[in-house]
Amino acid sequence: MVLICLVAVAVFIILSIAPSISQSPSEDDIDGPTDDQPTTGNITLVLLRHGESEWNKLNLFTGWTDVDLSDTGRSQAEAAGKLLKEEGFDFDICYTSYLKRAIHTLDIVLDQMELEWLPVTKSWKLNERHYGALQGLNKSETAEKYGDEQVKVWRRSYDVPPPALDPDDERNPANQEQYRGIPAKDLPLTESLKDTVARVIPYFEEVIKPKMLAGDKIIIVAHGNSLRALVKYLENVSDEDIVGVEIPNGVPLVYEFDSDFKVISKRFLTDQNDAS
Repeated sequence: MVLICLVAVAVFIILSIAPSISQSPSEDDIDGPTDDQPTTGNITLVLLRHGESEWNKLNLFTGWTDVDLSDTGRSQAEAAGKLLKEEGFDFDICYTSYLKRAIHTLDIVLDQMELEWLPVTKSWKLNERHYGALQGLNKSETAEKYGDEQVKVWRRSYDVPPPALDPDDERNPANQEQYRGIPAKDLPLTESLKDTVARVIPYFEEVIKPKMLAGDKIIIVAHGNSLRALVKYLENVSDEDIVGVEIPNGVPLVYEFDSDFKVISKRFLTDQNDAS
């Protein structure tokens, strides 16, 4: 009889606590986003042109030439990182090019923000526009040799590239170590801005944009023309107008988008008003 009573009591206890066990929240019941539930709200993207390079300082055509930052460029990168930290920015993934002036700018920014551990993806598709046979030449001397109008066409037209490199030229990226494994046919010998757009935008659409739509906070540290290509795409700027767009060295450009990836606002971080 005692045994029967003990069994009955045990059954009663189990039945009494079973509802509370069954009511424990499942993964689907927990508030907040999961890996399969992108965050909602506005999307933010930060674009940053590298700090001044040694060849910027010397007024040389740089393109894919892998020159480093000047002292001024390092100071610009430090200032950008401090400002981003002060403004409360945070990132999940960073993107940059294969060129050290952009890579080192990003390194300095992350150091200032105490975010050195963030993942960084480097892609040659974010490189500067390739200036072909003009790379390494002084801009003023080139204008004296070919005429101001011709150099202006090479620099500022949308679809006219400078003279191409010879394939055997040591400046051909196919002959350089950092581009090993990339088919030579994919690497440029010269580029117009139109060519740069055709290189940058598919990479952005296929790699970066899906991360943004999934909720990742992104910074892209790149170059004047590769960022100009992104500005053209993001704002639907015409071919004629994009050639006049200037992106200063070392000044963060902040975009905010709605859930349909339409631009709500943009501003340079040194100015709290919307950038024109």
